[in-house]
Amino acid sequence: MLSITLIIVILTAVISFTAFRNEKVLNDMIFYPPAITHNKQYYRFFTCGFIHADIAHLAFNMISLYLFGEFVEQRFIDIFGNTGKLLYIALYLSALAVSLFPTYLKNRNNAYYRSLGASGAVSAVVFAGLMIAPYIKVGFFFIPPIIPGFVFGPLYLLISAYLDKKGGGNINHSAHLWGALYGVAFLIIAGKLSGEYDAIDGFVRGISYYFNS
Repeated sequence: MLSITLIIVILTAVISFTAFRNEKVLNDMIFYPPAITHNKQYYRFFTCGFIHADIAHLAFNMISLYLFGEFVEQRFIDIFGNTGKLLYIALYLSALAVSLFPTYLKNRNNAYYRSLGASGAVSAVVFAGLMIAPYIKVGFFFIPPIIPGFVFGPLYLLISAYLDKKGGGNINHSAHLWGALYGVAFLIIAGKLSGEYDAIDGFVRGISYYFNS
């Protein structure tokens, strides 16, 4: 049986490749703030996460999602039982919208702004994984997986915040930043509401494990 993560990867790849060849599909799904403001097309908060700019963009996001998502999905099942899969789906889909909301507020009437890609949701999954297992080692681009998660996380947030403030380029660093923070908040709140998991305590224990292993 396919995991939810693999289903998301396959679905995103199929839709993205369709959009590569069909400009109408791309335009109908892309995150375009004025269409939300004036035409109430709220679905764009979600559909834009299933299309990408090019193959490299798609590959980076989906490889990152698969590497972390399989682990996070299984841990959600271990922690939350039968509702774990539903919570994992809720995390991914809600992160698509939440990570873009600050971008929307800044560009609600900006006719020149468009955004696409699953980066915000992928960041949410990655950071939920880093909360669960802060001792795992992470790589980044040309850096091999040698950075412990509890070090990588704050560095990623600081760099994303700096690049977002700096502006320029074609990358929505705001979505990366808010998606990551949302992934942490989602896990903490879900754990508290269920009474099954103390994410903060688990994070501290994970760091302790790193130094004592």
